[in-house]
Amino acid sequence: MATYSISTFFNLGLLLLFANAMPLLANAKTQYHNFVVQATPVKRLCNTLSTITVNGQYPGPTLEVNNGDTLVVNVVNKAQYNLTIHWHGIRQMRTGWADGPEFVTQCPIRPGGSYTYRFTIEGQEGTLWWHAHSSWLRATVYGALIIHPKEGSSYPFQKPKRETPLLLGEWWNANPIDVVRQATKTGAAPNVSDAYTINGQPGDFYNCSSQDTVIVPMDSGETNLLRVINSGMNQQLFFTVANHKLTVVGADASYVKPFTTSVIMLGPGQTTDVLITADQPPARYYIAARAYASAQGAPFDNTTTTAILEYKTAPCPAKGGASSKPVNATLPAFNDTATATAFTTSLRSPQKVEVPTDIDENLLFTVGLGINQCPRGAPASTCQGPNGTRFTASMNNVSFVLPSNFSLLQSHRQGIPGVFTTDFPAAPPVKFDYTGNVSRSLWQPVPATKLYKLKYGAKVQLVLQGTSIFTAENHPIHLHGYDFYIVAEGFGNFNPQTDTAKFNLVNPPQRNTASVPVGGWAVIRFVADNPGVWLLHCHLDVHITWGLATAFLVEDGVGELQTLEAPPADLPVC
Repeated sequence: MATYSISTFFNLGLLLLFANAMPLLANAKTQYHNFVVQATPVKRLCNTLSTITVNGQYPGPTLEVNNGDTLVVNVVNKAQYNLTIHWHGIRQMRTGWADGPEFVTQCPIRPGGSYTYRFTIEGQEGTLWWHAHSSWLRATVYGALIIHPKEGSSYPFQKPKRETPLLLGEWWNANPIDVVRQATKTGAAPNVSDAYTINGQPGDFYNCSSQDTVIVPMDSGETNLLRVINSGMNQQLFFTVANHKLTVVGADASYVKPFTTSVIMLGPGQTTDVLITADQPPARYYIAARAYASAQGAPFDNTTTTAILEYKTAPCPAKGGASSKPVNATLPAFNDTATATAFTTSLRSPQKVEVPTDIDENLLFTVGLGINQCPRGAPASTCQGPNGTRFTASMNNVSFVLPSNFSLLQSHRQGIPGVFTTDFPAAPPVKFDYTGNVSRSLWQPVPATKLYKLKYGAKVQLVLQGTSIFTAENHPIHLHGYDFYIVAEGFGNFNPQTDTAKFNLVNPPQRNTASVPVGGWAVIRFVADNPGVWLLHCHLDVHITWGLATAFLVEDGVGELQTLEAPPADLPVC
C-alpha cells in the first residue's frame, strides 16, 4: 500500500481548493469605464438648461456587472464644480477610498481633475445606482448600477423575458446648485422641484413634455423585471402600473421573499425590483409615480410623472384615437402613511438569515429637523425660516459639519488632529418625548464633526428614532459601506421594554437605506466588519445639507483582510 505524508495531503487539498475556485476566478471580470462630467444643454418643460451630465447623458450611463466583477471607473471633471461619485449600496470591502462622499472618504475632484474609482462587487446581486455626492449635483449626475448573478448562476425566480431600469428623479427649471445655495443663504426650505421624471423624462401630465415620454414595450404573456430606483433629491415616491400587479423580488440589491402588491413606496436612495406580467388586454398603460409627502404642512411637488407600458399589439396612438390613450393609474394620496407602512413592513428575506445577536453596541440616534435662532442683528434675508429662524437638522442633537481641509478617512488614516472627534453620543444627551410636544429648548442642535467609533467585528443594534421637533416626517436613512437588517419599525417612541417583542430575528429584510416611519422608529442590526469611515445620513438631500448625518469610524481588525487598504496614488487632495 502506498504511503503519503501530511504535506502531500495538504498540497492535494490546496490543489483541489484552487481547482474549485478556478471557475469563479475565470468568470470574474474587470470592467473599465470613463465618466466625463461636463455641462450639457438639456431641454425639459420647454426650458433648455446647461446641465451637469456624465458622458452627455441624463440620466447617466447604466453599468451592468456580475457579482464578483471589479469596476474601474475613471472620472474626469470638466464641470465648474467640485465633484465626487458615490456607488450607492456597494459594500466597498476595505476600499473605503472609492466610496465617494465629499470630505468623508475623499476630497472632491476639482474642475479639470480626475480620479479613478476601483472596487470589487462581493456577494451582492440586484439593483443599485451611482450618483454625485457633492452639493446637489446628484440632481442630474446619476445612473443605474445593475449586478447580475455570477456567470453560470441564476436568479432565485424564473428569469424574466426583459429587464428595464426605471430611475425616478426630480427636475428643476433652474440650476439645482443655485436652488440649494439660495436656501443655504436664506436659511429657508429650498424651492420644490418643477417635475418628477422617469428615466429623465417628466411624462404626459406636464406642459411641453409628452412627446418624449418613456415607452416600456412588452409582448402579451411575457414577464419583465422592472428595476425601480428612487434617485430623486428630496421626496419619497409611490410607484404603480395601471391595472397590473407587481411581484416584489428584491430591494437594495438583496433578494426578498416574493409578495404581490399594486403599489410600492421608495425613499430617495432605495431600489425595488418587481416582476410584472403582461396579462391584461393589449393596450397602453400608465406607469406612474408621485410624492409620498409625510411632513405635515411642508411644501412639496404635487405632480405626477408617467411612462407607458405598451403592449406590442396595442393600437398605434396616431390611428387609435381615444381608445389608444393610456389607461390611467391610481396612486395613493400624498399623505397615505398606511399604504407606505404596509409596503415596508411586508419585506422579508427569502429564508432564515444570521441576524447579529449578543449585541456589543446598543445605540439610539434621534433623527429630525430643528431650527436655529438667528443672532441679534443678523440680516433678515439670512433668517427666512419660521419666525425669523434658520432650518437645521441633527442626530442626537448634533448637527453634522463636514470638514473642508481634509477628508475624514484621510485624517483618520494619517492621524491628522483637529478634524473630528469620536465623542458622538450613543444616546440622546437629553431624553424627552421624541414624538410629542417638544420643549423649544431642544429645538436648536449643536454644530460639530463628531463620529462614533466601533471596534472591528462589533455587533451593533441601532434604534433610529424620529422626532417631532418642528415637524415629523419619514426619513430615508442610508448607511455607507454596509447592508443591515431592519428587525422592526413602529410609531411613537421606541420602548425597549415592550417593542423588542416585535423584533423579527428570523428573516428580516436586508437593506442599505431604511425608511424611518413618520413620527416613529426603526431598529437595524449589522456587524462592523468593514474598516473605514462610513457616513450615516438622511437621503433627503435638503436634510443632509442641514446636518442630518454622522459617521461610524470602524477600526482595523487583525491582519490584511481586516484592514483598510492603502489610499490610491491619485486620491484627490484638498
